[in-house]
Amino acid sequence: MMAAAMAAKAAGGEGVQVPAGPQVPSTPGAPGAFGTSPAVGPEVSVETFVQAEKLVQVEMSGKDLAEAAGNWRQSMAAVYERRVGPRKLAIGYEVAPATVWNPLMPKEQGVAAVVGESSFVRDAGKGMALPSSDEAIAYAPVALLSRWIETKQITSERLTGIYLERLERFNKELNCVITLTREHAMTQARAADREIAAGKYRGALHGIPWGAKDLLDTAGIKTTWGAEPFRDRVPVEDATVTKRLNEAGAVLVAKLSLGALALNDVWFGGQTKNPWNLDEGASGSSAGPGAAVAAGLVGFAIGSETQGSIVSPSMRDGVAGLRPTFGRVPRTGAMTLSWTCDKLGVMARGVEDTMLVLEAIKGPDGKDVACIPAGLEFAAGRHVGGLKVGYFPEWMKAAPATDVDRAALETVKKLGMELVEVSLPDWPYDSLNIILFAESAAAFEEITLNHQVDELKMQVPDAWPNTFRQSRFLSAVDFVQADRLRRMVAMEMQRVMASVDLLLVPSLRDEFLVITNFTGHPSLTLRAGFVEVSEARSDWAPDPKNPVKKFEKPRRVPHGVSLVGRLFDEGTIVEAGMAMESAFGVAGERPTGF
Repeated sequence: MMAAAMAAKAAGGEGVQVPAGPQVPSTPGAPGAFGTSPAVGPEVSVETFVQAEKLVQVEMSGKDLAEAAGNWRQSMAAVYERRVGPRKLAIGYEVAPATVWNPLMPKEQGVAAVVGESSFVRDAGKGMALPSSDEAIAYAPVALLSRWIETKQITSERLTGIYLERLERFNKELNCVITLTREHAMTQARAADREIAAGKYRGALHGIPWGAKDLLDTAGIKTTWGAEPFRDRVPVEDATVTKRLNEAGAVLVAKLSLGALALNDVWFGGQTKNPWNLDEGASGSSAGPGAAVAAGLVGFAIGSETQGSIVSPSMRDGVAGLRPTFGRVPRTGAMTLSWTCDKLGVMARGVEDTMLVLEAIKGPDGKDVACIPAGLEFAAGRHVGGLKVGYFPEWMKAAPATDVDRAALETVKKLGMELVEVSLPDWPYDSLNIILFAESAAAFEEITLNHQVDELKMQVPDAWPNTFRQSRFLSAVDFVQADRLRRMVAMEMQRVMASVDLLLVPSLRDEFLVITNFTGHPSLTLRAGFVEVSEARSDWAPDPKNPVKKFEKPRRVPHGVSLVGRLFDEGTIVEAGMAMESAFGVAGERPTGF
């Protein structure tokens, strides 16, 4: 049947004239033309295009097919010369595309949030006294840890020692550490103590131990991206965020796990586990930061998100995760997955903590071309009554929303905020993912073509190796159309956000993750309550050969909601989040056994 169809299509192209070879203008001043280059590349036929039609879901007539095949080698094959030669050209990993995504719409270009001054007021510090147990100290939020260090109730050296001991003790169960930086950490901690003793206190992060998702470069310390081909990679320079945390006096205690090349929760050392339920993964790709923060192994962690990699582990591990506006935090020195979607953010035990860290790492560095100068306004304890909180009624009625999500709407009202129903068009938002697929395949072209990607532990259909290979066959025209759709979606979000101060959404609603990661809006995920699960949860597509574990008795695990803010207005969602965190009253509960 296939052969007959091909023959029929080919017959429709009989008599079509195609160039026999390169056509060089012989008359002075005559311009060149498409389709007149020297023939290069392998021979292609009508049959080649009949098969290719299936991949891009277009259909051409027999005449069209014959014409396309006839001069492919003169017109189109040359676009691959950069990759296959003869004039091959390597593109360095550090080179970003010329096109830069700007999340701001024309009407927003001059808004005060972008050009205005920053205003930052942290909590006044009426906290509890230093606990007597190391465990209680370890689980304290940065907002408290920093006050204890500032008032010299605890030294950075002692606090760092507490976290290092816990990292070594509990990593066997959690598998969240790729590289422990003991010597480096103790050197930084002692330096912090000397400065503080001399009256040179740098601020809220001075002396605070932190962990970095292992895609953030650290000079002289392995940065492996969680992937087999890079497990021995040692950068010579710190990432910008690393430098800024060093300047803030923070203490790096560990490079934390991530799903290989920032996908899900399996790295070359195995799967990172959820402290609340060791029979499932911590979720990814910021799995290590999620697990380590939840189990009290670090003060805070830096994670990253392209499409859910801060939100999902924050949800599952019960921590606060702030994904800043695209362009807020420079990504220089961080692994690239998608130039137009990648964002570095904060994972911590308290909502205020996320803003304390963002204040230290925000702002252009002169290297990340997507980073935008923007003011940051925040005041801890600001009255949130009167804020308009948008929500999607249909999203709250169906899975993945739960009773915890619906109860959060009631909490919003009790706090004096106003609920506003909002809506978005029913568009094919997942089609935007062609941008992510193409950019990620470009970022990892070399290891895909030389088959190093075959070394990754996960070789299932929904893992990166298969996606990178498939992406070689995406349509460039469809890519541009998706880019245009992205602008349309951004305009719709501008319309929605013009009517509210923030949105409250179910954290794992697919539309929320796709839309806001492509438009660049900031989000805050925070624990809102607990739910019961009867089986292990997985980031991976269902596999009948490897079914998830069923539990004899349902297990109680954290569940959170997400707040979405206006572009470059992280302050409002954190202020609202702090009020909600206090009202929920569940942030202090700890996972058993840690």
